[in-house]
Amino acid sequence: MTWRMERVNSTLRQEISSIISTVLKDPRLASIVSVIDVETAKDLRSAKVYISIYGEVDTKKSTIKALNHASGFISKSISSKLKMKFIPALKFRVDDSISEGSLLTQKISDITSGHKPREN
Repeated sequence: MTWRMERVNSTLRQEISSIISTVLKDPRLASIVSVIDVETAKDLRSAKVYISIYGEVDTKKSTIKALNHASGFISKSISSKLKMKFIPALKFRVDDSISEGSLLTQKISDITSGHKPREN
């Protein structure tokens, strides 16, 4: 990945995070939502936004649905703040890497301490 794409992704991640936390007031949004990563296509026409959501599976589904529904509004808000030729169409996805990492750490801890691993 080029330094330009890294800069675009980083800037988009910051702006999207700011908009979600301060502007969006959808009741379907979970209380804790974090933008983990943004992957923008080379032509800058689309971007995948990876979101970490605290809560149950139903909460995660409703939050992703609300964010995808508001993606046009978020793109328009970004376009007013950034000077880019194209503002990518946003597609939100759940990133479970934090919870998977926590589960893996717990299993390693259980094995090293001699306890029987938990069943999930």
